[in-house]
Amino acid sequence: MSTADPNGIKHTIRSFILSSIAVPDLDDDANLFESGIVNSLFAVQLMTFIEKTFAMEMGRDDLDIENFKSLNATTAFVLRKNGRPSG
Repeated sequence: MSTADPNGIKHTIRSFILSSIAVPDLDDDANLFESGIVNSLFAVQLMTFIEKTFAMEMGRDDLDIENFKSLNATTAFVLRKNGRPSG
């Protein structure tokens, strides 16, 4: 999968989230943490998944909840890390 394809990235991340948690309708902008859908353990799993799947290395500055709070935020983060503009 290309790390330059926003739709492919979003689909991959959505699939991971939905395989890990039972949520009937995942809105792209839903705040996963405020809604109680996920917890800190899942956040670590999500970061690990992203590092492996998209061949990325996360630094301390990347460990910001804003980067992972929603499907859209996580997709934009992956695009930024890979040198692609989001949006």
